[in-house]
Amino acid sequence: MSSQKKVKIRSVGKYVPDKVLTNDDLTEWLDTSDEWITSRTGIQQRHISTVESTADLCTKAAHEALKKAGVAAEAVGLVIVATMSPDAQSPSVACTVQANIGAAQAMAFDINAACSGFVYASSVAEKMLSASPYQYALVIGGEVMSKVVDWQDRSTAVLFGDGAGAMLLEKNSDTHSFIGEDIHADGSRGRSLVSGETALENPLTIKREMNPYLQMSGRDIFDFVIRSVPKNIRTVVEDNGLDLEDVDYFLLHQANARLIKAVSKKLKQPIEKFPQNIQYFGNTSAASIPILLDDLIERGDIQLGSKQTLVLTGFGGGLTWGSLLINL
Repeated sequence: MSSQKKVKIRSVGKYVPDKVLTNDDLTEWLDTSDEWITSRTGIQQRHISTVESTADLCTKAAHEALKKAGVAAEAVGLVIVATMSPDAQSPSVACTVQANIGAAQAMAFDINAACSGFVYASSVAEKMLSASPYQYALVIGGEVMSKVVDWQDRSTAVLFGDGAGAMLLEKNSDTHSFIGEDIHADGSRGRSLVSGETALENPLTIKREMNPYLQMSGRDIFDFVIRSVPKNIRTVVEDNGLDLEDVDYFLLHQANARLIKAVSKKLKQPIEKFPQNIQYFGNTSAASIPILLDDLIERGDIQLGSKQTLVLTGFGGGLTWGSLLINL
């Protein structure tokens, strides 16, 4: 690692809004059913924010991670938020969180890689922290997807939920959690998932109408994941001298239960190694991986410091995809 210092995962926290929207609730205004949604996606419910902003969710997740570690916010030198549903173009969600938690010494910025955002942000944070004078970094995936979804569009309204997950990284002389990574983008296929599009026109003329809501080609995304993600996972594992059998768990972005099952089949690994919580939270985009990681730690399936080997894999808009190979 040359002169760079080792970085370990110190703690993880999450926060989701109180309001739960079930599949049956959606049938009040959408032509759908609980059976239709569950059989095609694995989703049974999702949490929806009614008064809390993206920064609010991220702040509460950050507080949880700091509390579990017993670390003061003043010791944090870097805050990165991965989100595709920020509260404003400026200030960034990360800057708002930095102020909210009192991390007065920290630099802060957002990353938008859609559902791959937490993988991208973790990669950046690990490298920045290892080369910085700071001891701690917060990596947060947070989304209020309910504000970017057209709730009259059945193809997307049934999929998404709101929430945030935070991971506290610590510079450590003995332990390094990050073994390897394989991260990609393909902007030529970016139209497969578009959100928040605005028209580029002369501001003095009358602007044409643009759809501000999330639009997605489900078939394109499904095909992209099946073609790219198993290869990506295999590459990050084998390039670092391991076999797929050496990995304890594969933590995939929680986009669709059928898709996760298809990836496990492609890799010829048991579905039990691909834990899921999509049934409770839906697709929370950049928040899904840290929320799942926190759930598994709370359940005792994963223990920090256990030396368990995990693969964290994100995929989504951009198009972007990538995997981190980590050792707890």
